Amino acid sequence: MPEFKDMLKFFRMREHLSQSELAEKLGISASTVSMYEVGRRQPDFETEEKIADFFNTDLNTLRGRDNESEQPAYYLDKESSDTAQFLFDNPEYKVLFDASRKVKPQDIQYVADLINRVSGNSDDTGC
Repeated sequence: MPEFKDMLKFFRMREHLSQSELAEKLGISASTVSMYEVGRRQPDFETEEKIADFFNTDLNTLRGRDNESEQPAYYLDKESSDTAQFLFDNPEYKVLFDASRKVKPQDIQYVADLINRVSGNSDDTGC
């Protein structure tokens, strides 16, 4: 289960902010943000509210306390979950997804057809 430190880093990285940039926006020091993210320090309630407001989330989510048992799993298998975690931990790979947003629908279909042919999921031999 994620903790505050994990969620803070997740939200900061999602917004493409450095620790210094987030600190400036929150009116705290960069070293404080760093200590929050490594779990060496916890914010007071007012700062926690300010962080939640900044990221437009609620305190339970920020604290990593969403009740997972009431929510279906986002990923259906462990391999997908592991891949998503890899992408989260390595944001430089985000470019793969950014590029796909600018692709025409027919290009997406072409790639899907190509993958189907290569993986053997198609009757089309390409000849």
